[in-house]
Amino acid sequence: MTQQGATYAQAGVDVESGERAVELMRASIAASTRPEVVGDFGGFAGLFDISAAKHMRRPLLATSTDGVGTKIAVARALDIHHTVGLDLVAMVVDDLVVCGAEPLFMTDYIAVGSVNPERVASIVSGIARGCELAGCSLVGGETAEHPGLMAPDEYDIAGAGTGIVDAENLLGPEKVRIGDVVIAMKSSGLHSNGYSLARHVLLGEGKLGLDAYIDSLGRTVGEELLEPTHIYALDALALIRESQVHAFSHVTGGGIAANLARVLPQNLAADVYRQTWAPAEIFNVICSEGNVSLGDAEKTFNMGIGMFAIVPEDQVDSCLQILGERELDAWVCGSIRDRNPGEKGDAPAKGGGGGSVNLVGTYET
Repeated sequence: MTQQGATYAQAGVDVESGERAVELMRASIAASTRPEVVGDFGGFAGLFDISAAKHMRRPLLATSTDGVGTKIAVARALDIHHTVGLDLVAMVVDDLVVCGAEPLFMTDYIAVGSVNPERVASIVSGIARGCELAGCSLVGGETAEHPGLMAPDEYDIAGAGTGIVDAENLLGPEKVRIGDVVIAMKSSGLHSNGYSLARHVLLGEGKLGLDAYIDSLGRTVGEELLEPTHIYALDALALIRESQVHAFSHVTGGGIAANLARVLPQNLAADVYRQTWAPAEIFNVICSEGNVSLGDAEKTFNMGIGMFAIVPEDQVDSCLQILGERELDAWVCGSIRDRNPGEKGDAPAKGGGGGSVNLVGTYET
C-alpha cells in the first residue's frame, strides 16, 4: 500500500489562508497609494516613479527600518491588531523626516506562527492607514508563516521606508547654531518604546493588569498601552515647507536626552526645561506603581514629547502657529548654547557622538 506523501499543509503552512489574507488587505493598501506607484498590488516588487526628483540638484534617498517591539504582546493579549500598524509606520517615517526627507513608500514584513487572515489583514490595515497619515504609500510586503518556530498566535512585524531629500536641504547637526530654540511636540503616550519596563511594572501576577481602570487615565491600562504613536511626518514637512528648521529629533528608545543629543554638534549643548510641560499621566502611573526613578524613566520613555524641532529664534512664532493650525500641541522647551568643557549631559547621544543635553528644573504638575 502506497503511503501518502507529506504536504505543506501538514507541515503547518496554510497557503490558502495566506491568499485569503492578501485579498482582505487589498482595499486598505489601495487607499494608501500615491500617484507615483507603478503597477498593481501583488507583484514581486513594488515600483515607484521618482522622475519628479529631476528638479532636485542632488537627490538623496533616505532609508529607515524598525519594528514595534513588545507592544505587540499587548495587542495579542487584547486581540486588537490594527493599531500596531500605525506604530510601525510612525517608527519608520518619523526617522526619515528627521533629516528633512519626504517619506515616499514603505514595505512591511509580518512573521506569524499560523496565518489568521483576518488578523493579518487587520495589521496591514493599520500599516496602510499609517502610510496615509504620513503621505506615503505601502507598495509591498511579506507575510511569512513559521510553524514550529512561533506559536500559532504569535507574530512580529517590521517595516522599511524610503524617502527623498535634496542634499542642499538636509537637516541635522551641521545647521544647528548657538541661540537656536528647541520646540517640543506632544506625544500621544508611550508611543512604541519602553514597553518591556511598562509591562514589567503594570502587567503580570499581582500587578494592575490590562483590564484595570485608572481614574487618572480615564480608561483601562490596556487601552492606554495600545494608544497609537502619533505620526509627525506631515507636521514636520509643513514646518520645512512654510518656515525654517535646522534639525528634528524623533524621541524613541533611550528617551529625550539621548535622542536630542544625536542632532547636536559635539561643541553645542541643549538645555531642556522640565517646567515647560507636565508628562502624560501614564508616565506618573508607571513611576508610582513600579517605584521607577525619574532618571530611569527619562532614559526609557519620551515623557510626553515625541518630536523636537530646533529652529532659529526668529522662526519660533511661525513654527508654533503652523503646528497649532495642524492641531498639534507644541511649545518652546529649551535653547542651544556652547557646550562647557567636560560637560556630559544627562545621557550620551544614542549611537555615539553628538552634543550634550541637560534636563533642567522640575516638571509642571
